[in-house]
Amino acid sequence: MTTYFSYPEPALREELRRIANAIVAPGKGILAADESVSTMGKRLADINVENTEENRRKYRQLLFTADKTVAENISGVILFHETLYQKADDGTPLVNLIKERGIIPGIKVDKGVVPLMGSEGESTTQGLDDLSQRCAQYKKDGCDFAKWRCVLKIGKNTPSYQGMLENANVLARYASICQMNGLVPIVEPEVLPDGDHDLDRAQKVTETVLAFVYKALNDHHVYLEGTLLKPNMVTAGQSCPKKYTPQEVAKATVVALSRTMPAAVPGVTFLSGGQSEEEASVHLDAINKSTDAKKPWALTFSYGRALQASVLRAWGGKDENVKAGQEQLMMRAKANGNASLGKCEWGSCKGFAGDAGLFIKDHAY
Repeated sequence: MTTYFSYPEPALREELRRIANAIVAPGKGILAADESVSTMGKRLADINVENTEENRRKYRQLLFTADKTVAENISGVILFHETLYQKADDGTPLVNLIKERGIIPGIKVDKGVVPLMGSEGESTTQGLDDLSQRCAQYKKDGCDFAKWRCVLKIGKNTPSYQGMLENANVLARYASICQMNGLVPIVEPEVLPDGDHDLDRAQKVTETVLAFVYKALNDHHVYLEGTLLKPNMVTAGQSCPKKYTPQEVAKATVVALSRTMPAAVPGVTFLSGGQSEEEASVHLDAINKSTDAKKPWALTFSYGRALQASVLRAWGGKDENVKAGQEQLMMRAKANGNASLGKCEWGSCKGFAGDAGLFIKDHAY
């Protein structure tokens, strides 16, 4: 019968649950530093720095040698494969620098978005074929969690049933394989902000996508207490003529989650989705202050651009600016840590790129 199945062994369940809860500990969130070589090249090009392995290494070294108090607000770091095996100037593996700060290393394991045949410009994510072997190796090499991103677009006819079903099943299979190998899977079904849709449409799409995802996770018998969700906040399309308040965004987001996300999941680590650094902090704060729905999970951040835009500008590729870049990281991490507790003072964190728009059309990693 289909109702006979097994969850992971008790010791593995306890390990997964412990890691997941540590990542979403109060006041803490994730630094997403998993940009691919090409995406990191775009970040470096913005500050007129050449995209070489050495420059990528020096930048990641800047992030991971910040003062150890950064661990008060950063619980985990998502790495790209290259970064996991790089070393600091003194020969210390970068992953060891992260662990020395009491921060949990994680790894991006998907191999990118590809077109979904038969759809209206939709996609799926590849990388399942050798995932178990890679997860086993990453666990040996110091990682305790993983991330896999699927992408859905809002259009007249999208996301389609085909698109939602395919991406939900890919995420569930990924999550199952991660747990087999002792890695906590961060499940990321990102509904892109591209388009002119309003907040109501964004909320309904997000609810439907999440319903598909949790049905698939259930079908695959994924141990929910050892997972985390990395969704988009519910925001109107970038081209929507109507602008919504942080409180309206917060209400749409928490209601969508409350209708679809099981209480067993320890927490939500929101992606920033092209919001400016300040917008991402303000919206996270408003979500945590919202009383529009029950919120049985931790609600925190897993930000890439919204934690690093000011860091990159302050650094500018110059060794003498490393400390200035680290100060920007600490400041923005603190603001987001406060936002995850609903204690952020809006406008109190003035970074180099605080209000700069970070939206990228059809964003790929």
